Parts: sequence; C-alpha cells; structure tokens
Amino acid sequence: MTPTTPVRASARAYAVWLTALAAYAVAVFQRASLGVTGVEAQERFSAGASAVSLFLVLQLAVYAGLQVPVGVALDRFGSRRLVLVGALTMAAGQLVLALATDVPTAVAARVLVGAGDAMTFISVLRVIGFWFPGPTVPLVTQLTGILGQVGQIAAAYPLVALLHGAGWRSTFLGAAAVGVLAAVLVLVALRDAPPGTRTTRPAGLAEVRRSLALTWREPGTRIGLYTHLVTQFSGTVFALLWGYPFLVVGQGLAPGTAAGLLTLLVVVGMGVGPLLGRLCGRWPLRRSVLVLGILAATVTVWTVVLLWPGRAPVWLLVVLVLVLGTNGPGSMIGFDFARTWNPAERQGSASGVVNVGGFVASLLTVLAIGAVLDLLTPGASTAYDLGAFRAAFAVQYVFWAVGLVGLLRHRRALRARLARDGVVLAPLHVAVGARLRGGSAYRG
Repeated sequence: MTPTTPVRASARAYAVWLTALAAYAVAVFQRASLGVTGVEAQERFSAGASAVSLFLVLQLAVYAGLQVPVGVALDRFGSRRLVLVGALTMAAGQLVLALATDVPTAVAARVLVGAGDAMTFISVLRVIGFWFPGPTVPLVTQLTGILGQVGQIAAAYPLVALLHGAGWRSTFLGAAAVGVLAAVLVLVALRDAPPGTRTTRPAGLAEVRRSLALTWREPGTRIGLYTHLVTQFSGTVFALLWGYPFLVVGQGLAPGTAAGLLTLLVVVGMGVGPLLGRLCGRWPLRRSVLVLGILAATVTVWTVVLLWPGRAPVWLLVVLVLVLGTNGPGSMIGFDFARTWNPAERQGSASGVVNVGGFVASLLTVLAIGAVLDLLTPGASTAYDLGAFRAAFAVQYVFWAVGLVGLLRHRRALRARLARDGVVLAPLHVAVGARLRGGSAYRG
C-alpha cells in the first residue's frame, strides 16, 4: 500500500487533518482526565496511591498492548473507522467512571479509555501520510502531537473547575458527552484518503506475521521505539498523574499554580514541536543528536530538583516544566525514524511498535512511583512528604538508562548501514555549515 499525495496539500487536506486533530485532542483530554483528579479519586474510592496508580497503569497497559494489533487493523480498515470506534469507546469509559463507586469499576472504566485512546493517534498519523506530501509530513506530524495537547489544557482547567463546582458524576458525564461529539464529527468529516487513492489490504495472516517480523528486525524501527521511550515517559507521567500531587503536596504550591505549570508544559511543547520538525527535515541524519540533547537536559534538571535542599524554588520548578515540555515533541522523532526506515506497507505496524516504547515505560514508572509513595507513607494517607516524592521520582533513572543503551546501540547499527551504502556523516559543525549554505547535511 503506497499513499499517493499531491505536491502541495489541498484545502480539503487541511480540513480532514483538523478533524483528525480534534479527535486526537479529545483523546488526550480523556487520557489526562484522571491525572488532574488523582487526589479526588483517592477520596472517592477510599484508595491509596498504588490503587490510583493501577487505574492509570492498566489504562496505559491496554494502550501499549493494543498498538501493534491496532497498527495491523489500521492498514485493513482505515483511519476513519478506528478513530470513530476509539471515540465511542472512550466515551463509554468516562460514562462508567462517572457512575463508579468502587475501585474495580473505576479500573474497568480506565481500561475502556485506554482501548479507545490506543486507536486514535497512529490512525491520525496514517491520515497525514495519505493527505500530505512527504516533505510536509514531519512538520504536520509534530503539529498534530503538539496541538493535540490542547486536550491536556482542557483537563487542567475546565475539567478541574467543573469537578470542584459540579462534582464527580457530572464532570465525567460531561467528558463522555465530549467523546460522543467527537465521534459525530469524525463520522461526518473524516476521510481515510483523497478521492481516487488506491489502497490494497494486507494479505493473509502469514503475510501479516512476516511483515511484523520485518518491521521489528528493522533497526530504524527499534531506534524509533527507544527514542519514544527515553524522551516520552517522564513528561507523560508528570502530566497524567504524579506531577500535580508532586507540585501541590510535595512542593506546597497552590492548586492554581500547579495547574498553571501543567499548562505551561503544554504551551512549551507547542512551540518546540514545529522547531524540532523543521530541524529533523533539515538534518535527518542528526535526529539522534536532538534526542540525546533532550535526554541530557531532562536528566540534569530532574537531578537538581530532587537534590535541592528542602522545597525547590518556583523558578526551578518552572525550569523543570520547560524542559519536560520538550519531551513530547522529542518522542515524535521516533515516528519519523520509523517512517523513513520502513516501506509504506509497514507504516502502520512500525508506528504501533514505536508507540509501545514510551507508554510501556510510562505505565511502569507510574506503578513504581505509586508503590514507593505507599511504601514510605504510613497507612492509606495521601499526605506524602517531600522525601517520599524524591525517592519515588528517582525510579526514572532506570528507564533513562535502558532507553539510552537501546538508542545508542541501534544508532550504531544504522550508521554502519549508512557506511556500507557509501554515506559518510560529516562532523556536526560541517553539516550545520553546509545546510546554512544550502548544501547537504551529509556527504555521500
């Protein structure tokens, strides 16, 4: 299957993309809705930190576990059907959560949200691939990942305000209604590909298995997976669940200030995303340098925050949020690796494999943080002290190390392939100078 796109995107292409983008923003809103209500969830369900962590862990586990099956289904059924089913599934999950009064029912609700969320993002990536010309795809992909985070802002402000004003049930019934509206919009306005585009469905099960095996053996897919892992999980865990309690309970910030910092995280990502997209387009052989820079900045700032004597000053927390704002856009580079190193007929499965990385790391980190907090806090109390938060967030170093090793290993494999193909990487300062003069970013 090879998408055919015009040299320039049409007005209809942008209309279709905006529809897909709206569906993705709603998915982010549904995904993030528990994070900003974590304390209220503990009170409503009389649950400790580990139990609340389980809500999000299972949601993310379902999301990650469905990525490869969704990638296969995506190539067979198309984006429109999967995004539609995803929106309705998330709406059902929020409806169940609105009515839930016990932990098992709440867990089932978040599993539904995770399942619907799993169908959305890589389906939107497929829409972009069919409706936009190749050189434009990295930038539009970055814009999608970033602008979709408007859903996070909606969770941080309107949802929290509604929760405090109208209560738990009305808030999540409203979230379910938003999901139904998104489904209606998709049904009316979203189309898989431009009129006249010819697509072929995957062959039988044996061919599907062979394609998945080829996708996994491709070092470009694996570097994409480790890129997504090492850059995504810290910002995701902070935004989805533990950032808000860390800022309010651990650092003593007012709830409004904490919500403002979470919003700043999203806004920073919106500004950084297009910049990274353009840099990846200009220097495609230097994408790993960008990833390593984001990783270094993230690890450094977290280390300073965790080692700071007493509560960190607000300016340092702002710096932390600014750096975490680069994590989401950085993780999008993983999809660009998969896109450029896999043929068109494997794009769905390749994107699914990449998307597994960050979300597996995220769910394991969420679970580990909750377990450490409960271990260091007596009883079922939610009054976690700063020392408990420091120990809990230190688990991130394990996943940064795993991601870094995988990234460097598969970068070496790709560079060895380039060398066999006669492509010689120029030193970074030479590559930058060549680009500024209008030349190539590498010598071959």
